[in-house]
Amino acid sequence: MQAVKYARATSVDEAVQMLRDGGDVARVLAGGTDLIVLARERRRNIDLFVDVKHIPDLTGITYATGQGLTVGAATPLYQVYNHPDVKAHYPALVEASHVIGGTAIQGRASLGGNLANSSPAADGIPAMIALGGIAHTAGPNGARDIPITEFCTGPGRNVLEQGEFIVTLSFPDPAPRSGSAWERFIPRNEMDIAVANAGVYLALDGDTVTEARVAIGAVAPTPLLVPAAAEALIGKPLTDETIEAAAAAAKDAATPISDMRGSEQQRKHLVAVLVKRMLNQAAARARGDE
Repeated sequence: MQAVKYARATSVDEAVQMLRDGGDVARVLAGGTDLIVLARERRRNIDLFVDVKHIPDLTGITYATGQGLTVGAATPLYQVYNHPDVKAHYPALVEASHVIGGTAIQGRASLGGNLANSSPAADGIPAMIALGGIAHTAGPNGARDIPITEFCTGPGRNVLEQGEFIVTLSFPDPAPRSGSAWERFIPRNEMDIAVANAGVYLALDGDTVTEARVAIGAVAPTPLLVPAAAEALIGKPLTDETIEAAAAAAKDAATPISDMRGSEQQRKHLVAVLVKRMLNQAAARARGDE
């Protein structure tokens, strides 16, 4: 473990100043479930941890009809998946939050940390993309609102500038008769990294799809929004044929590698299976069948 200094920030402005003063060896500490491991293994050169978990803006959950959901970037995952408004309106977020690490990790880890870590196989990011999430950041150059679909730029890389950090995550209010769903495939029933995952959101008018977003993870250098999958659905009746077309579009968009967790061919097949399954589940929720 590296010898590092620790500072606790009590406001966003104070955290920005601490990070500015600390330079490129200062890092935000929220849950620390990934960052502390990286520091211990000396995979990151860190001289200062700036603890932001005591800043009120970074913790807590608010929801208002017509306005949507706001989640503090450092809010522990167990608070996300247990929150009644999240459970009622954002089931994909519940499903993804529930499997990030184990119970002990979920007492510290956060959706903001999952996004900032920017792993291609992150469980939370496809769910957040499918739900139309926005990351609201603060940094030396001011505040920014960044669509989560544009946030990750490569494995472990993102658009955050030096000294910039995520303050809150926001999600629009779901449309009437809409539903969302998320699922991953792992090779065992224990904590593991996804071989593939998928999150979807769709809204219906009768049997016609009026809005759709399909996101996939662990099958490309970054989690992906798949516009072609949405195009296969929007303006058309939700049928086995349109669902198959959306799943095929997601499979075509996937560019996975082969590694010890799965082959390229297996992962592309799994993407199609997961997208098809999640579209059917989201549709059931939109119709009130689940």
